[in-house]
Amino acid sequence: MISVSWILALWLFSCALATDSMRLRRELGSDEERHRLKNSELSKRSADLNEQTCTALSGAETTLKNNTHSFTFRVKSMGSLSLAWVGDGSGVLLVLTTFQVPLFMMRFGQSNLYRSEDYGKTFQDVTQLINHTFIQTEFGIAVSPDHSGKVMLTGDVSEVGKFRLFRSQDFGMSFVSNDLPFEPLIQMLYNPGDCNIILTLSLTLDLWLSENFGATWRKIHDRVCLVRWGPKNSIYFTTNSNGSCNDRGMLELTKTEDYGRSFKTIATRVYSFVLGGRFVFASIMTGKGTERMIHVSVDGGEVWNMAQLPTVNHEQFYSILTANQDMIFMHVDDPGDSGVGTIYVSDDRGTVFSKSLEHHLYIITGSDTDFTVISSLRGVYMTSVLTEEGVVETVITFDQGAKWQTLRRPQNDHCDTETSTNRPNRCRLHIHASYSTTLKMNVPMLPLSQPNAVGLILAHGSVGDGESVLSPDVYVSDDGGYSWLFALKGPHHYAILDSGGLLVAVEHSNSPVNRISFSTDEGQCWHTYNFTNDPIHFSGMDSEPGSFSMNVSLWGYRNDFSKWVVITIDFRKLLTRDCTEGDYVQWLAHSADSSGSDDGCVLGYKETFLRLRKDSVCWNGRDYSLTKKLSPCLCTLNDYHCDFGYYRPENSSECVEQEEMKGHPLEFCLNGTTEQLQTSGYRKIPGNQCEGGFQPDREETALKRMCTSNALYPNSLTKSSSQSTAVIVMVVIAILLMSAVASVWLVKKYICGGRFLVHRYSVMREHAEDNKIEGVDDTDPHYMETGKAQYNEDSDQLLKGSAASPFAVLARVGSPT
Repeated sequence: MISVSWILALWLFSCALATDSMRLRRELGSDEERHRLKNSELSKRSADLNEQTCTALSGAETTLKNNTHSFTFRVKSMGSLSLAWVGDGSGVLLVLTTFQVPLFMMRFGQSNLYRSEDYGKTFQDVTQLINHTFIQTEFGIAVSPDHSGKVMLTGDVSEVGKFRLFRSQDFGMSFVSNDLPFEPLIQMLYNPGDCNIILTLSLTLDLWLSENFGATWRKIHDRVCLVRWGPKNSIYFTTNSNGSCNDRGMLELTKTEDYGRSFKTIATRVYSFVLGGRFVFASIMTGKGTERMIHVSVDGGEVWNMAQLPTVNHEQFYSILTANQDMIFMHVDDPGDSGVGTIYVSDDRGTVFSKSLEHHLYIITGSDTDFTVISSLRGVYMTSVLTEEGVVETVITFDQGAKWQTLRRPQNDHCDTETSTNRPNRCRLHIHASYSTTLKMNVPMLPLSQPNAVGLILAHGSVGDGESVLSPDVYVSDDGGYSWLFALKGPHHYAILDSGGLLVAVEHSNSPVNRISFSTDEGQCWHTYNFTNDPIHFSGMDSEPGSFSMNVSLWGYRNDFSKWVVITIDFRKLLTRDCTEGDYVQWLAHSADSSGSDDGCVLGYKETFLRLRKDSVCWNGRDYSLTKKLSPCLCTLNDYHCDFGYYRPENSSECVEQEEMKGHPLEFCLNGTTEQLQTSGYRKIPGNQCEGGFQPDREETALKRMCTSNALYPNSLTKSSSQSTAVIVMVVIAILLMSAVASVWLVKKYICGGRFLVHRYSVMREHAEDNKIEGVDDTDPHYMETGKAQYNEDSDQLLKGSAASPFAVLARVGSPT
């Protein structure tokens, strides 16, 4: 559940006085392109704008005006607003407005609940269903992920010193309530396999469970630090016997498979843990100072393997960028304060890793990386690297991390390589993602793609000149990132509707707006519609999750902060007919050279999709599903990652042995036994389905040597003799003293010093100097676009807390994650 707060101008002004207003400068651009992709008609769906005439849609203004609806919410100052879609295709949207004032050790507040059944066109005030109870904003609206219509609200009943749970099983039409026997610390966690089973933590770190949708509760464990649902109704959580969750590295990882009736400790000395795909990851202290390493299990923690990754210390961190049923992308931070690290990709066991990308940009202070999963085309990921020249640039992989390359220059950009202020050969596209938002750049949205809108990507980007860095434009790719097209000038909020058949965007501006842009041809031509005669201060855009909807809601306010407006536009009547078979055309994904027999082969097979013709103005519909045909491919070098101990040099498809591994046997631990690897440098990418062709030699031999990690289990670390106990006590005292010294050093370095990585955008600097722009040298180390949890969900790094931006983008709320 995502919550968005707005604050009155007076409050904003007072906060501004307490915060250093600073900006960061970075350097965009790079040297000559490392990899040039071949042009082909098959992969190029985008027509050159110079060759295409955009014509207005007949009657669009009148049609949309007749299908535009407005509703006003009255909220007191210091209030917040939360949105939640309930169900899939139900049209039900709940809106919770909350006003609260902290007073000494208590909080007083007021909440109002509104409900819409028509995708936000009209709302009904249903506050009486929750007895006008004050609902905690940090818990908000908890919607079940199974789309069954289950909703929970956590209320604060201050007059009796209790918390009350309001529960609905009919999409918020009615609620029943019951008092909780504890004070909740986190939002209710639905069991993904059975949404009648609920977990939560109390303020006293007790773990509570309900097996009847919150009607009754029982405490199943105490001193719990972090809890997650696992597969098959299992529950994983960390505990500490001394009751302190701050003592990371001394936690125990525990598992229950019968809802807390029995428990099993599966690891000790745990620093953090993550569940991803079929993998369980634990960052474990090795016993050598602050050093820790990753352990991986594929059977729920029964057997652990030591991942073949570098160990890290207290100045470094691991972060799982993404994980699926086949493999893992793992970031390992470099030593020092470089702000970069290396991406490693795993085998299908999550044990053997190989280098995928060096100089990967990932700043520890903001816990932000530009790593983006492109969900609209398989095997595609995008992120940023920091080159040796200190240049931040975007790179992309189309084969699950086997090779990376820079983005192609957009087809219709106006960057001149000879006169560009970003120096010659710098007209490459840079995509702005989380790193840019951390630096408080004018980037209101991250890159957007959807599984049912094949090949489509919307993103903010900069090409060549300093002005575009200060105010990035919107670019679109319709082939999964192979080619890009300039779409809209300046930053925008955008959304994908009707499975890609409709794109909508609203300008991000400090001035009131009244215009929405939309495209029916995947971003080549854009039309505009004035949705109101009385412009609003636009806060954000919202549509039902899944990109099947034809309705979009625009949220904002006019001159009165207490009157917030939602304007919902229904585009369904604009598309006057349903799409038929003739509206679709075959499209070969990953096609780069139509003359080659292996054109489109990625991860062992070709995919040919039926895609909507760009000139077809019709409705895909909610029942639309992707139609595709698969064709097998022969194996080539492109179907292999470099094996353990090998890597791909830049501009090369061949794997060579790492210098530090030469002359050393390639050994790793698998299921408690040392394995020796004999390899020619290649291992097939997990999930790759190629057949025949290139088949490199590779053999794993069991050496019959035990290699179980001593760091995992306490029994291997305890001694029975009093002499050993005395030694352990002395070591503990020494560690505590060292920890105290280290703590002082860390506070000075990271808290007092405000450690924050800064990279220059040379073009911004040049543009600012030429145009006398002030403020680009300033840095605001406290700014983050959204509030962060104490621990990053996919990383073992410790994060500093921060407040949300007062004017954060109004965000969609779907099922809780």
